[in-house]
Amino acid sequence: MSTALTTTGGAIPERFANPLQQIRGVMAQPAVRRSAPMALMVGLVAAAGLAYATLSTPTQKTLFTGMADADKAAVMQSLEQANIAGHVDDATDSITVDEDQYSRARMLLASQGLPKAAPGGYAILDQLPMGVSRAVEGERLRQARESELSRSIQEIDAVAEARVHLATPEASVFVRDKAEPSASVIVKLNAGRSLSDAQVQSIINLVASSVPGMKPDAVTIVDQAGALLTKPGGRDAAGAASDERLDVQNRVEEKYRQQLQQLLTPLLGAGNFSAEVQADVNLDETQATRESYDKQGSLRAEQGNWTGNQGGGTTPGGIPGALSNTPPPASMLQVPTPAVGASGSPQPVAGAAPPDPQKQSDAYQRAYDLGREVSVTRAAPGSVKRLSVAVVLREPDKGRRTAMEVNQITDLVKSAVGFDANRQDQVTVISRKFAGAAPDAEAGPAWYDNSWLPVLARNATAIVIALLVLLLGVRPLAKALMKKREEASPGELGTTANAALNGEGAALAGGEPGMPQVAAPVSLDQLEQSRGYDERIGAVRGFTRDNPARAALAVRDMIKAEK
Repeated sequence: MSTALTTTGGAIPERFANPLQQIRGVMAQPAVRRSAPMALMVGLVAAAGLAYATLSTPTQKTLFTGMADADKAAVMQSLEQANIAGHVDDATDSITVDEDQYSRARMLLASQGLPKAAPGGYAILDQLPMGVSRAVEGERLRQARESELSRSIQEIDAVAEARVHLATPEASVFVRDKAEPSASVIVKLNAGRSLSDAQVQSIINLVASSVPGMKPDAVTIVDQAGALLTKPGGRDAAGAASDERLDVQNRVEEKYRQQLQQLLTPLLGAGNFSAEVQADVNLDETQATRESYDKQGSLRAEQGNWTGNQGGGTTPGGIPGALSNTPPPASMLQVPTPAVGASGSPQPVAGAAPPDPQKQSDAYQRAYDLGREVSVTRAAPGSVKRLSVAVVLREPDKGRRTAMEVNQITDLVKSAVGFDANRQDQVTVISRKFAGAAPDAEAGPAWYDNSWLPVLARNATAIVIALLVLLLGVRPLAKALMKKREEASPGELGTTANAALNGEGAALAGGEPGMPQVAAPVSLDQLEQSRGYDERIGAVRGFTRDNPARAALAVRDMIKAEK
């Protein structure tokens, strides 16, 4: 009894001491061996399905990150209504969508104003708690100013986003410690847009006018590429005048280019010609003043006096009644009248006033006003002194352009730019082969830039992997399983048992030390040669285990025989 207990107690640890041996023992069982190929085939099919599901899922792209819960709910609801699959990633606190639906989702949410922007501007001041310090209040006020200035700058068409940073030092009562405020502005421009010098100057003046004590020179503007848009240190008058002259010349040349493009595009087609214009613009500003006087003046003022003889109306003097006291009458000068037609006789002046007999002498001072005309002429800059135009035409694929056709296009170009021979304008039109092919304006993107290509590549890769698994894994296992079933059929059962007994039975029975012992197949001859009862029962069990189909047939025959 003690020996049995000792043997049993030593067998239990040995059974569980080697898990690998236990696994091998389980796998060596006939039922497990028969079901292993099918289980492996099912596992391979499941792995292929999992690989296909993983690869066929479109790549996710982050839509928004760090949003509030209310904004997340509104965004997900909007995406569901538009049939766009959205996913919430709790690890990164972001919302992702399929890569091919990213642009559509962005435009949809932008049209609905989602996500809601955080409170900015002076609304930040409404969130100040009671009892905050002066420093915190000043920072919030500065932040509110920056937000308001950013919104104002974003109203410009070319600006997509803007951020403003204000540096406002603390006010000091000491003049030597007084520091002036400054500002930095970074703008993100829309694709293909740029800010002109006038727009940059407008932003500078806007920021400088919004902060007390800030000068325009203290404002710095940078774009999203890191380019400095403000001129360091300002520009002097000469530099500003030079920039203005170049701007005028560029505008004149661009005007002529647009005229040529509008004229030649319907005639030759887009990309079939190239035109350049060089304008010599008169940028000198002239001003002239001219004064002219009228020879016939008009009397403005007269001042003087005159003296004359005493008239007959004077009071006589002397002894009354005496003739000697009477003054003689005034003498009259008689001018002899010449005969009519006599030569040398003075002719009376028509319209001349007769001399006043009472006037003896006069002295006058007269002032006359002369007519004056003042003319001021100012010639504004921008007039064209000389114009040079060069146009290159693309030669057709077959044939060449005739001289008559080139001359006609030359005349059209001259008419379009206002050709003037007196200014020595020059227009040259030639026809040559272009180095590259004509660009197709209507052609879409290249085939490798289409959005459907990544989806097609993912699906094709998943299908290829699934086919490889089926062909290289499932198909051989299926063939092996079918072959074993055919070998276990009743017609070939005896041959298979004898071959196993004669060829492989000894090898399986011998085994290696430490390996699980597998019983050799039992044949009908072994059943007949068995002597004892126990030996015969063991042989029957082995035969039934190895030949379940044959055993079933034997049981069926036995049941029929009993009836």
